[in-house]
Amino acid sequence: MKNYRLISLLLLLSFFCKAQNNPQNVSILNKEFNKISVYTTASNTELRLSPTDTLVFSKTQQPLEGEISIFVDPEHTFQTLMGIGGAITDASAEVFATLSKSKQQEFLDAYFDTEKGIGYTLLRTTIHSSDFSSKSYTYIEEGDTDLKTFSIKHDKKFRIPLIKKAMAAVGEEVLLYASPWSPPAFMKSNGNMLEGGTLLPQYEASWALYYTKFIKAYENEGMPIWGITIQNEPMAKQRWESCIYTAEAERDFLKYHLGPTMEKEGLGDKKIVVWDHNRDLINNRANTIFNDPEASKYAWGIGFHWYETWAGGDPMHENVKKVNESFPTKNIIFTEGTVEGFDADKYYYWPNAERYGSSIINDFNSGTVAWTDWNILLDENGGPNHVENFCFAPVHADTRSGELIFTPTYYYLGHFSKFIRPGAKRMSTAVSRSVLLSTSFVNESGKMVTVVMNKTDDEIEYNFLVGNKAAKLVIPAHAMQSLVY
Repeated sequence: MKNYRLISLLLLLSFFCKAQNNPQNVSILNKEFNKISVYTTASNTELRLSPTDTLVFSKTQQPLEGEISIFVDPEHTFQTLMGIGGAITDASAEVFATLSKSKQQEFLDAYFDTEKGIGYTLLRTTIHSSDFSSKSYTYIEEGDTDLKTFSIKHDKKFRIPLIKKAMAAVGEEVLLYASPWSPPAFMKSNGNMLEGGTLLPQYEASWALYYTKFIKAYENEGMPIWGITIQNEPMAKQRWESCIYTAEAERDFLKYHLGPTMEKEGLGDKKIVVWDHNRDLINNRANTIFNDPEASKYAWGIGFHWYETWAGGDPMHENVKKVNESFPTKNIIFTEGTVEGFDADKYYYWPNAERYGSSIINDFNSGTVAWTDWNILLDENGGPNHVENFCFAPVHADTRSGELIFTPTYYYLGHFSKFIRPGAKRMSTAVSRSVLLSTSFVNESGKMVTVVMNKTDDEIEYNFLVGNKAAKLVIPAHAMQSLVY
């Protein structure tokens, strides 16, 4: 009888141990699951990621017809979150260097500290110059096919110090990836880093090796590189650094040059991301590359931007979802988005933040595993930018006064990055009326997070149902809420 009791006790302990290692079971067993902590950011108020309520779940009751409800099903989970963050460009680093030491620390805390700020864990940077540099440059002397003059000396003045400070501020693993805007001018059909052009066939091997030299140089400086994208916006002829690759050209460069060169140089574990452009043509790029086994084996996944909405068109989230359905073993990552057309009178223009909120929720619900904003910091002119392509950032610095300006976008981003941590799994979430947008994740700790967005002019009361538990909440007009439970 004693042995039977001992075995029963061990089995019971084993059950509880397994439950504690299973986020879905933790949420049910943990008494804190009865409580919901609500954080709100709202237009025409002082609320900015502010704790606004603590509620208690009750038993679920059938919602009435016409009521607005959000349904979360923790039993059905999807992709695992890799991270949320932004880009450290030359522009961001140059502006950061103008700040006082105290303002630099405030900035680092605001972005990378989980308590004082919004807890970014993902960074993108550029391989030599982009439009958000003070000038065009490369890491070699013009005409150096053998890359004997390769040096990242330029980046050591501003960019690398900021990346290192950001990594230190996070205090945990940071995923850093890099993208080129253009090969050196001599490698291109138009002899110019700007205005598009294509990579000349005779320089494909040299250009592939260039990526590996960049990775090794950065890692020698103590900055591990998680991966690379092949080309920023490969179907855009821009007045700044740009280079055109058709789907077939990108496929073949990956298959015959970049993939094999990365492996040969001992970098086969680095992730390679294709496309890195808008949602409108993402399916063609995915079909062309991922349906080719020899190219696909080198591709970790596909990246995308949001600029197909320039003319106010459909953001085409369905295209992302279709890629996820067609190629479930490939990963999807949002690599860049920003609001163009900088205007200092619109620092606090709420639709800018709502564009971010809408995109992030829909992108996650379409299968995206990571979300990367563009410049993390710009000056009072939306730059510096050597071709005057000035844009907004979540945080601006007025270099005349030395003050930081936190836009509503910063807080909308924080509703995701602060509470939804790397390793979290997306949970099934549905809304009964389109006036609200929502997505949900369960963190590895077992803590669940549902983000709710209201783009309407009206305050909205809604039912919140998670499994067999329910609560009633109110979200202000033009607001974002994070429900942590």
